[in-house]
Amino acid sequence: MEERVNHYLNARHRARKLAGQHADQLGFARKFLAGLLLSYFPSATPPPVPPLTNKLAMELGFIAQGLDPQMAAYLISTTYTVMLPPDYRGKYGVFYTPPALVGRLLDLAQKSGIDWSTAQVLDPACGGGAFLAPVAQRMRTSLSHLSPQDRIGHIEKHLAGMEIDPFSAWMSQVFVEIALKDDIACTGRRMRDVIEIRDSLKTDENHFARFDLVVGNPPYGRIKLSGEEREKWRRSLFGHANQYGLFSDLATRLVRPGGTIAYVTPTSFLGGQYFQALRKLLSSKTPPIAIDFIAHREGVFDDALQEALIAVYKKSNTAAPIRVSYLSLMETGKIAVQENGTYSLPDNPGAPWILPRNPEQSRLATLARHLPTRLADLGYTVSTGPLVWNRHKEKLLAIREKGAVPLVWAECIDQEGTGTFTFKATGRNHVPWYMPTHSSDANLVRKGCVLLQRTTSLEQSRRLIAAELSQEFIDQYGGAVTVENHLNMVRPIPSQKPLVSLSAIVALLNSYTVDQIFRCINGSAAVSAYELEAMPLPSPKECKKLESMLACGAARSDMEQAIKEMYCNVRLSAAA
Repeated sequence: MEERVNHYLNARHRARKLAGQHADQLGFARKFLAGLLLSYFPSATPPPVPPLTNKLAMELGFIAQGLDPQMAAYLISTTYTVMLPPDYRGKYGVFYTPPALVGRLLDLAQKSGIDWSTAQVLDPACGGGAFLAPVAQRMRTSLSHLSPQDRIGHIEKHLAGMEIDPFSAWMSQVFVEIALKDDIACTGRRMRDVIEIRDSLKTDENHFARFDLVVGNPPYGRIKLSGEEREKWRRSLFGHANQYGLFSDLATRLVRPGGTIAYVTPTSFLGGQYFQALRKLLSSKTPPIAIDFIAHREGVFDDALQEALIAVYKKSNTAAPIRVSYLSLMETGKIAVQENGTYSLPDNPGAPWILPRNPEQSRLATLARHLPTRLADLGYTVSTGPLVWNRHKEKLLAIREKGAVPLVWAECIDQEGTGTFTFKATGRNHVPWYMPTHSSDANLVRKGCVLLQRTTSLEQSRRLIAAELSQEFIDQYGGAVTVENHLNMVRPIPSQKPLVSLSAIVALLNSYTVDQIFRCINGSAAVSAYELEAMPLPSPKECKKLESMLACGAARSDMEQAIKEMYCNVRLSAAA
């Protein structure tokens, strides 16, 4: 099977290149896929576009015939996605879910109490049928005692999908028919459509029935809303709207009491500021009961860059412990599951959900809820570097002129987390000087602070990379500098004396322990001010010990051990 999959993928690559050569790439992709699907399944419902008679499409259909139907459906669906114009794919969030992840999510839904012989199931953004076809198969198996005619009739009444893209809706219907082809053949009729072409986000929710299971992989990405739309989704919005957040809200409206939501989504909602209202909504209406982090994203979602998870929620007035696991997609196409215990939501449901992203973080994630100190309690707040350099190109100087101030870039912070600050401008288009408009220029920074990288990835050895921008350095250049906006600034709260020094804050943020806690909160590449301010920290008294150790020139290893003990000892005491 592996050899046949590789053969398909090689042919799919040729199809992708072929689509890119056509002026009407979207139209070509649809006609090509129609020809491919009819080659694979000749008795399919007629497509909404004329199928293309193409040797490569027929070759792909022939290869797919030798594969497991669910794998074939996934590969054919992803052939469509990779042939789409990138802007269309991005706008509508067209990414399909690998079969192993679908199976895992449906297994979790079943453990939550879903009975496939009776459940009403909806996928409100069903794409290429990645979930509906496997659900149809499970329904069929659970109804083995019925005749083929009765099974098909039951499934037609209990399975539903919504899809905005007419062609994707057709593919979904075809894959459901493929999953049920033997029973359909016995009925002597075509299966009635279970997919409705519509934008479920713009549909009055009273149009829908209520479902035992709302399942799927909704589209991702920001979306602009009208005033009326913002009012409709107001309860789950804070600032920018993201499509998957709206689909999560929709699911809470459409699931029955006691019912289940089973979704694949990015991890960003776990900690981001823009999702605090959504976290509060989910916690109160449909608290999560299981979350699986996808440990290795390469090969999981073709061309998707965001970290992802699968989660199961239960419509209930009371929250249960969340079972956390980690998934790795193996070369065989199967999934390896590593379970990691249960965890609770924070007392403030809108706050970031502190959950371990690997087994090593388990103890920290459990204890983190019991430490009340935050940056604000130490006398600090976080803001973004004020200078957006490409809006002020005329003020940037390669050679210093009278009145110019240092321009601090992200590369001024040592990437190894040593806390070293070096004034330099080595990046592309970077220069070291900025000419302010006047003395009250909003881009000027006059007080010492801690600088922190604003963007780091999961794969980096450390997510928190900090250094001190000292008052001595600022005064050396006339009492002002500017900081580029790819840096965060941890600054003393105005009119309030900090309880610990900048150097102690740097030591904390550059420690392995605090880096791991941040990873338990963060769900994206952004190191946001909101998440930094929400991160549990040792008490002011404990942080004072760091100042003493720094003054004595303590080794970094000793500092690391001290910070680890501060967390473990204080949290254990607080928990008791």
